[in-house]
This record gives sequence, structure tokens and C-alpha cells, in this order.
Amino acid sequence: MTTASPPQTISQAGWYRRGLRQSAGLPAVILAATFVGIGSVCADFGMPLAWAMLATLLIWAGPAHLILVNGLGTGATWLAVGLTVGLSSVRLLPMVVSLMPYLRTDRRRHPLIMILCTHMVAISIWVEGLRLLPSVDSEGRVPFFLGLATGLLASATLATAAGYGLAGIIPHAFAAGLLFLTPIFFLLSLFTTARTLSDRLAIGIGIGGLPLASLAGDGLELLWAGLGGGTLAYLAARLLRPRAAA
Repeated sequence: MTTASPPQTISQAGWYRRGLRQSAGLPAVILAATFVGIGSVCADFGMPLAWAMLATLLIWAGPAHLILVNGLGTGATWLAVGLTVGLSSVRLLPMVVSLMPYLRTDRRRHPLIMILCTHMVAISIWVEGLRLLPSVDSEGRVPFFLGLATGLLASATLATAAGYGLAGIIPHAFAAGLLFLTPIFFLLSLFTTARTLSDRLAIGIGIGGLPLASLAGDGLELLWAGLGGGTLAYLAARLLRPRAAA
């Protein structure tokens, strides 16, 4: 009679390597293509290559990166550019909040590790984190997440250098088109990761309300459509939940 072998435990380094391998997929390709366009824009504005790659590592968000390049290229002050980049990154706060419950475990983590985790949150890692972390053992989620984020960040940084070198070779219209790949990926991922009624309602109302919000002409149509769509979806889900329970 043979006895079953105990389940093999995976070390923290093993979970990190799994996350690193998981990053080598479609999100990394889309992210790399986007940052090829950003690298080309950096070269057009005369930003040194080292600074362009450092901005990718530190800012880690395509729109904020473009704000930095455009602001400095048009002669804005460092203070104004810094405040604008900081305000644009506030949009990532809800993503951080939604991911943190998956990364909290019984094991006490050093605060710097958790700060690093929050820095790594961007659109691509948020989508992949929500998709993959629930199936990862709780003790392996932090190293898995860091491995996943490291792979995506490395692909974005190398793509920035590649786009910088290709500046002047690839057409400007093509480079600009590459910048839209990540928002398109984000939009499609929202449909695949929506699990609750409020999620689906928020997406539908937000997209449907965008043409109406654009009629205001104040340039804040994304804000109004997102805020209004999310609020209406929350209220509608609260009203429909008691009826479904009944």
C-alpha cells in the first residue's frame, strides 16, 4: 500500500519566478508596443534616452509619461509638470485599493515591499492581477505579483529604448497609434473581468454616457462619464439586488 506524498510547497522565489514567466504573454506585448510609441515621442521632444527609461521606471504609466514629456518640451516648470503628473496618477488609487485585499496575508511584510507593490500597480498589472491572483496561494501572492510586475515593467522599459532608437524611422501616425493599444486592451479586459451586475452596468452606462458628456464641451467628458456611470450603476445595482433576492 503506497501513501500519498505530501503536497510540494513552493518557495517565495518559486512564486516570483512563476509570476515572471506569467508576464511573458499578450499584456507584455501590448505594453511593449505602447511604450515603443512613448519612446519615439521622447526622442522627438529631445529627452535623453536615460531619462526616458528612468521615467518609465519611476512613473510607470503611459499617460503620465506623455504629460511629463509634453510639459517639459513646451517649457513648463518642473513644479507644474510634477503636480500634473501626480494628479493624473490619482486615477490609479482605486486600482491599488482593489488589489490590496489579495496581497494582504497573515505573514507580516516589510512596509517597503508593500510600497513597491503599490508602485507597480498600473492598468496592465491591475487587469492581470485581478485575473490571476485569486488562483494563487495566499502566501505566494506578493512574490507572484512582484514577478509579474517586474516582467511587465522590464518589457516597457526595453520597449521605451527600442522606440527611442526607431524615432524618425517609424511614421509619426503609426507611433501615435501604438499609444492607444493599452487603453483598448484595458477596455476589452473590463468586459472579460466584469463579475457583478454593477460592473457590467458601470461599463455600459459609462460608454453610453460618453457622447452625452462630450456635449458639455469642457474637456472633462471622461470624468463625467466615468463618475456618472459608476454612480448610476451602483445605485441601480442596489435597487435591483432586493428584487433578485426576493
